[in-house]
Amino acid sequence: MRVTFYGVRGSVPAPGPTTVRYGGNTSCVSAELADGTRLILDAGTGIRTLGNELLAGSRSVTAHLLLSHTHWDHILGFPFFAPLWRPETQLSIYPLASDAQERFQRTIFDDIHFPVSASDIPAQVDFVRPAEEVWRIGSATVRRIALNHPGVAQGFRVDDEGGASLAYLTDNELVGERSSELYERLARFSDGVDLLIHDSQYLARDMPLKRGWGHSVVDDVLNLGALAEPRQLALFHHDPDRTDDALDEVGQRASRWLAEHTRATEAVVAHEGLSLLLGS
Repeated sequence: MRVTFYGVRGSVPAPGPTTVRYGGNTSCVSAELADGTRLILDAGTGIRTLGNELLAGSRSVTAHLLLSHTHWDHILGFPFFAPLWRPETQLSIYPLASDAQERFQRTIFDDIHFPVSASDIPAQVDFVRPAEEVWRIGSATVRRIALNHPGVAQGFRVDDEGGASLAYLTDNELVGERSSELYERLARFSDGVDLLIHDSQYLARDMPLKRGWGHSVVDDVLNLGALAEPRQLALFHHDPDRTDDALDEVGQRASRWLAEHTRATEAVVAHEGLSLLLGS
């Protein structure tokens, strides 16, 4: 499974000279499965670059978009996803809940927030509501889990036939007690995956001001990593005010902490353009 990051910021895009190395686009991750099926995790502003790349390689695009939730930073790039405006495109969208389709269309393509209505989209768009707890996309099985975030969000686990596995947990607020039910539930869900991508927006010094805002402190994410023991733990959904230099420090400290507490997991600070081959 080839996983590539196209947007790694949280809350709002953050372009500029202090964020150029890690990138300023909001959440979007691509996963290419063993059989070539394309999964897209969230549709933040990073999806624009992904769309351009897909069309550069083929006029006909088939993809599956898994939405963690429909807050602005996770859907803002969707109208600018170039394959959406090609009739050859086949796009399956997996929404959060039964009413997500209506909310999703009403929020973006309402002639107020965007000048084109949903009925004018030429691509073949299918909203999928899986009835099963585990469902199949291409060569992989997919399951989801409820996360701790205002307005509700969901995380995903993808297990490919080739043996590669991925867990995507954003936006999610972990609590401080390592033995809490939330830690244990998420650790079981992501146990032993090749790559765990987790919301890591805050530092300890950001608290208590931002407690309850629905995002995790890096220290708590590291504790989850020590429980789940993925091969790689990707810190993700960076605060828009977190500079490149500050993220360098976060990565160095995370690597030291994991080296002291587990030998199974490597820390990665996600940045735009990072591409990882899982299961190799």
